[in-house]
Amino acid sequence: MTRRAVLPLVLLVTAAPLAGCASSVGVPVAQDAANPDCARIVLQLPESLGDGLDQHRTTSQATSAWGDPTDPVTLRCGVEVPGPTTEQCVTVETAAGTAIDWLVRADAEPPDGAADGATEGSTPDALPSPGTSDWTFVTYGRAPAVEVHVPASVVAERSTSFLDALSPAIAQVEATRSCL
Repeated sequence: MTRRAVLPLVLLVTAAPLAGCASSVGVPVAQDAANPDCARIVLQLPESLGDGLDQHRTTSQATSAWGDPTDPVTLRCGVEVPGPTTEQCVTVETAAGTAIDWLVRADAEPPDGAADGATEGSTPDALPSPGTSDWTFVTYGRAPAVEVHVPASVVAERSTSFLDALSPAIAQVEATRSCL
């Protein structure tokens, strides 16, 4: 074998084992992740949340991630179940009639100089514009609860209507209360 033929062969042999080693996305485990209902939910999660949001392996039980591995949409099952609240609560209903209630939380950092989080011309309760903050959605009325974190980079490019793709999986757990 000539020296030229050896180099491509060496590269092929060393690169082949690395091709199967896709890195996992780090997602913190939730306190009730060992709940058997979380396993039922995770097994039903879609492989994609739409164009460009393909599923990735994660580092923790009862979690999933989609999209850019450096700034992914993440799901954690087994987070603290929210009690009665005055937080914004929305119902996402699929064409098949499955309805999931979500608490909506904007994870915005207040602009410099705005101690209470309000900007000029807004109220402290006003939600930030899409794409300017991360968003967290937590199921309401289901135990275990599921949290979906959507980074600002994803919100800036698309609607969060992909949450309806999670409905069949989350519906594995019966609702015991709903948004008012």
